[in-house]
Amino acid sequence: MPEWDTYKAAAKARGSLALELYAVQSTPAKAPEDLAVTLPDHLAYQAKLEAEGQLAFAGPMSDETGTQMQGIGLIIYRAASFEEARALADADPMHSTGTRSYVLRKWMINEGSLTLNVGLSGQTVKLG
Repeated sequence: MPEWDTYKAAAKARGSLALELYAVQSTPAKAPEDLAVTLPDHLAYQAKLEAEGQLAFAGPMSDETGTQMQGIGLIIYRAASFEEARALADADPMHSTGTRSYVLRKWMINEGSLTLNVGLSGQTVKLG
């Protein structure tokens, strides 16, 4: 299997974006009442990272059927390195208190699209 940098160079040579982000799959490690206590600090931390440009996306995930929430969360960080992304994840109050555990992976974005609609007169923004 090729090393990450070799794979990234090949993706760029093909014309892919090869944007490196960092994906955290966060899972409950304590009781739901512990999650509820830590949630305000966790949300404040995420808002801070979003304002600083380090949080790309975050939110809960469903089970495999798409009908039930299981408490699993997905967080996507913008970071300069794997170590920096780990530091961001470690500093999340959910993780630093042991309320949740996580797995961190580097994620290379090659393809896809994002739609942004900005309504000037109505001063609205829609992401689709």
